[in-house]
Amino acid sequence: MNRSSSFFSVHPGSRANQKANATRGVADFLRTNGKMAALLPAVERLAELQRDCCALIPALFDACSVTHFEAAKLVLATPNAAIAAKLKQQLPKLQDGLLKRGWQVDAIRLKVQTRNVVDNIKPPKQLVLPAQALSALAALKDTLEDEPRNAALKSALEAMLKRHHRST
Repeated sequence: MNRSSSFFSVHPGSRANQKANATRGVADFLRTNGKMAALLPAVERLAELQRDCCALIPALFDACSVTHFEAAKLVLATPNAAIAAKLKQQLPKLQDGLLKRGWQVDAIRLKVQTRNVVDNIKPPKQLVLPAQALSALAALKDTLEDEPRNAALKSALEAMLKRHHRST
């Protein structure tokens, strides 16, 4: 499988077509921002790896996320120790499946990350986004499916959009 394809690309007739306009707007904004554009390839790679993990063990991976992948070492975040224990039993299956999909994974490490700790972190300064970016982020929020794995992203997008409307 080709690992250079963009996670923002869509295939005709696919379910991803529904989200194409929103994600395209976000991707365009990221590509035009110099600092963000440098991060885009890494984000695309992690998003593709996240999708492959979800496809291999969907029941467990809905609440988990890929946090780091470097030098054939994969780090996965789990929301609690119970899910980490269940996921640990599935790691050989996950590693084998990822190898078959073209990912060179020699080791997988799990990290329990409770979400409430991350949610309480406040950004040091307010980012001012152009209207085009706000519109693209609002469209993305509206097109995301109501699934547990999208809940944190939808919440973050909603909070960001509310903060911006209060500050303008």
